[in-house]
Amino acid sequence: MTKNEIADVLTEIATLLELKGENPFKIRAYQNGARNLEALEDDLGELISSGELSKLKGFGDALVQKITELFETGKLEFYEKLKASVEPGLVSMLEIPGLGAKKIKAMHKALGLDSIEALQKACEEGRVAALKGFGKKTEEKLLLGIKNREAYGKRHIWWAARAVADPILAGLKALPEVVHASHAGSLRRKRETVGDLDFIVGSDEAKPIMDWFVAQEGVAEVTAHGETKSSVRFESGLQADLRVVRPPQFAFALHHFTGSKDHNVMMRQRALSRGLSLSEWGLKPVEDETFENSLVAETEEDIFSHLDMKWVPPELREGLGEIEAAEKGELPKLLEYSELKGVFHNHTVASDGRNTLEEMTAAAEAKGWEYWGVADHSKASFQANGMNEDRVLQQLEEVHALNTSGKFKTHVFSGIECDLLVDGSLDLSEALLMKLDYTVVSVHIGFTQSEEEMTARIIKAIEHPATTMIGHLTGRILLRREPYKVNTQKVIDAAIANSVIIELNANPKRLDMDWRLWKRAAEKGLMTSINPDAHRTEHFEFVEAGINAARKGWLGAENVLNTRSLDEVTSILSLKRNHLKESLSS
Repeated sequence: MTKNEIADVLTEIATLLELKGENPFKIRAYQNGARNLEALEDDLGELISSGELSKLKGFGDALVQKITELFETGKLEFYEKLKASVEPGLVSMLEIPGLGAKKIKAMHKALGLDSIEALQKACEEGRVAALKGFGKKTEEKLLLGIKNREAYGKRHIWWAARAVADPILAGLKALPEVVHASHAGSLRRKRETVGDLDFIVGSDEAKPIMDWFVAQEGVAEVTAHGETKSSVRFESGLQADLRVVRPPQFAFALHHFTGSKDHNVMMRQRALSRGLSLSEWGLKPVEDETFENSLVAETEEDIFSHLDMKWVPPELREGLGEIEAAEKGELPKLLEYSELKGVFHNHTVASDGRNTLEEMTAAAEAKGWEYWGVADHSKASFQANGMNEDRVLQQLEEVHALNTSGKFKTHVFSGIECDLLVDGSLDLSEALLMKLDYTVVSVHIGFTQSEEEMTARIIKAIEHPATTMIGHLTGRILLRREPYKVNTQKVIDAAIANSVIIELNANPKRLDMDWRLWKRAAEKGLMTSINPDAHRTEHFEFVEAGINAARKGWLGAENVLNTRSLDEVTSILSLKRNHLKESLSS
């Protein structure tokens, strides 16, 4: 089994234990184990065989034994017995919003309910409302939750969630009662997908703010309307939560509800080591029973300062080393949007784009970019109107003519998104590819190859002298298509050895290579290019999502090709075309 498959098993074990009412600490251990496993960058098989896995933080002996058994056999006796002890329908009932393990267990014990279908029937017959601690309103909410569970159960692409969140935040900031307001949660941490929206407001007058929030246009359901917290759902199923706190508590609440859980746990532990208690209400001496003596924090920066740390940007708050780096003053200077000077991997009407070469150039110039690169599809992508040799040469002439016309200040680099065929060969000849400024090599077919086959296939492309970049390394489509199997660490090492760039595809549905891989890859010397994979002029805006992912991966301008000037990029691409193996990071 792969590490992600094993992590899924650990997550399900935690869920099953919760349904059985097991010790919360035991449940938390499996949840943490799954997260730690997903974040591993080293080869899991090598860690197990060398005995190094048990030496890593978060992997106790019992967890290592279960991970090893799953990795080597694909089975786990403990898991099989646990599954057999829990009705499978009880697990599916967790999909109903607001229905937790305790209520599911209570309904199962009292009414024998063991599936969503049985729950729906019991609600319709009024049997759930009759249970102690439930009532008619709970029953109605459960029926509504069952009806909408497909939409409500979805996570949402950050880009789409942000489009909903920004007008809400602007509306909150415009209210006269609001002193402070901000996003929080996974949206503020710039996670690639978002479960729900969180907003924190500082104000001494909560009621008019709450009334405005629940009355917004587009609200399909008000799930809570309280004095300090309200929740709504939109037609898309996206939930938004608002918390209002007094202005002196705003920074603490913002930090707490931005998360992540792992980051918050580490921050609380750091506070305790200094005799302090940290929560959403404040930072106070442990012995104080109230928050009357809470330390003052007008901003989040003040909270970190009280704990002898540099401020940690929200993107890094994932419990992946940011606490230690902030303590030592070793946090990186993260990439800024303004540092991008151009982009590569973009399409025009010559393949499956929607704008012409000139229209894309005008849009790039309007953004103030020094350059942009066209990379239409090669002929194997027939479904995308991929270009054959003659059409590639024709476009090359068009690019040259546009650059020499003086019509635009923005320079156009000539490139191609060349299909990587199943046998590892490229879709176009080396002689043709070498006439272009750069080549992005991408996998569009043969997704079902084994990990060994796919890894060898991509490495073969990396070793090809015409390859400049690898496009969307794992082929994932967020919330729709899982990555194909590939040993990313071997690919990264091969790319570094051959001075090949691995792009960070900024399409919000891709964000590939995953941000979790970038910190270590960059430390080893890998260079990236943040490419929007634009198919129309407005897609140039996708670079914002790519920059988010780069920041989450601890990347700065020095790690990104397209922060270089036109002259620098021209020189780098020329060196590659001349087969000179010179480090891009020098």
